[in-house]
Amino acid sequence: MPDAVVVGAGCAGAPTAMLLARAGYDVTLVDRARFPRDTLSTHYLQQPAVALLRDWGLLDAVLGTGCPPIAQLRYRVADVAIDGPMWTFEGIGYALGPRRYLLDQLLVDAAVAAGVDFRPGHRVTDLIVEDDRVVGVRLRTEGGPYELRAPLVVGADGMRSVVASRVGAAVHVTDPPRTCVYYSYWPGVSDRFEIHEAPGSWIGVVPSNDGLTLVAAYFPQSAYRGVRLDAGAVYLAAVRDTAPDVHARMVAVRRAERIYGTGAQLNFFRQPAGPGWVLVGDAGHHKDSLTARGITDAFHQARLLADSVGSGLDLHDPDRLCAALRRFERGRDELLTDEYRHTLKLARLAPSARRLASLRAAAEDPEQAAGFFRSLCGHPFQDRMAPP
Repeated sequence: MPDAVVVGAGCAGAPTAMLLARAGYDVTLVDRARFPRDTLSTHYLQQPAVALLRDWGLLDAVLGTGCPPIAQLRYRVADVAIDGPMWTFEGIGYALGPRRYLLDQLLVDAAVAAGVDFRPGHRVTDLIVEDDRVVGVRLRTEGGPYELRAPLVVGADGMRSVVASRVGAAVHVTDPPRTCVYYSYWPGVSDRFEIHEAPGSWIGVVPSNDGLTLVAAYFPQSAYRGVRLDAGAVYLAAVRDTAPDVHARMVAVRRAERIYGTGAQLNFFRQPAGPGWVLVGDAGHHKDSLTARGITDAFHQARLLADSVGSGLDLHDPDRLCAALRRFERGRDELLTDEYRHTLKLARLAPSARRLASLRAAAEDPEQAAGFFRSLCGHPFQDRMAPP
């Protein structure tokens, strides 16, 4: 019987499993998918996430995939134009945008190297509950069903988490979807992180692997039904109208992949923990992807849970485990609440006069520009300019 079962091997689950294993725990990591696999993603890792990759000994492997460091930023809205270098956080002065089929595999490999028992193609169908406490999972594979018991079950299985559903994790905070998004990959469109904003529109540009650039177009959620009827044409029109220079670079090349999209931009905080279980990543919290915080938040939560549990904890001791999970719960809400509110403001796609004034000041004043770049760094606790 392992000490912990982690359900979901993405950007939250694999680092959680790795860190718990490095702390000395016996961990089994399960995922219904086979690897390598791709998934919908903004790909973007802010500097604090890159710093964590370095601290975990994984940064060289990610850079080794050919993922380019993103050291420059471009921001355009109304008459405001801000260009400059990325803010440096703990010695890291660049962001990254790795493809998920590469990043997720590297994270799983690191977990396995730490001693994690990884089981792809194993789908969790239910939890084992005894005396109102989760004590394991029920799984199904090609070979049939089986049970796996553990004193701690970690749900890292996305915003439609089976673990969250089976434990009945209460939704503490919820807000209506703000946007829908469509994106694709284009060769050589940009070497920097770009944001182009206009009323009702937001264009994000992220350089990624193989010389490809992700170009994403965000629309109001209310437009989703109409957008999806002719997503390709509407997507290109949005880029043309909001970021004409990006559009000019796009039409000069051939799109590398199909257009991807989603209207499931859910916004919520779920109860993060209970007797024998805890949720990390999108399973416990999800917000609009417009601010591209998903992977960075997942990394921070993985570290927070590992730090909350520590090393040498007897996970079979319900009281001590419960205290550790309470530490995680308090830390998670502190970590994510401010950014959640900020994201929902931006996702209205209606730049306010106050924010435009702040941005104009940043465009003209190097000190305020530095504050703006710092606000886009993704550090969870830092002060913002008022308000970017």
